[in-house]
Amino acid sequence: VKTLEDAKVVLTTLEKGADGIVVERAERDVLKKFSDLVSEEGSRIELKEGKVMDIKQLGMGERVCIDTVTLMTVGEGMLVGNRAGFMFLIGSESEESEYVASRPFRVNAGSVNAYIKVGEKTKYLSELKAGDYVEIADFNGRVKGSYVGRVKIEKRPLMLIRAIADGEEGTVILQNAETIKLVLPGGKHVSVSSLKKGDKVLVWVGEKARHFGTEVEEFII
Repeated sequence: VKTLEDAKVVLTTLEKGADGIVVERAERDVLKKFSDLVSEEGSRIELKEGKVMDIKQLGMGERVCIDTVTLMTVGEGMLVGNRAGFMFLIGSESEESEYVASRPFRVNAGSVNAYIKVGEKTKYLSELKAGDYVEIADFNGRVKGSYVGRVKIEKRPLMLIRAIADGEEGTVILQNAETIKLVLPGGKHVSVSSLKKGDKVLVWVGEKARHFGTEVEEFII
């Protein structure tokens, strides 16, 4: 392959992709980019059990639905939170509901201010647009890439969820609706409308602060 775009196609053709790639260019910085691309396939993260400490009903605000080009299943979603170092696994809308049909390509991700984890970086939900690369994680910590098909921002009633894991505390603001769900340690979904204090949900806990989506070593609260 000659370009990163060619490599992406080769590595994902017919879902399984090639076992490897041969790169014509040999500059170290170029090879590093190809290496990073290969390592993205089948990457994993460590998820932890977060204990729900508080649930608070808020007023109206703007929330973001992310419609991807990927059909997700129960136990899959995206990592979103108000802290770059503490994110909740927000489940896909892959379950049928008495209110709406399933939309397995969608994650109703949270308020416009929230971070979404994309590899080693973060983005604000409000920044996402069609064609952007995003990551889908499942309850076992497996991560795969996808792309945004469209982003839908609407004004809805919101709620705040606060949880603790490994002594760290984090929050996320989600739409207050039966169809918005977090992911339980076993992979099942739990609706935010039935969530209770003391429940355990899957979260990701990072270490460093971030500026413009990139990790930095500094004092920050």
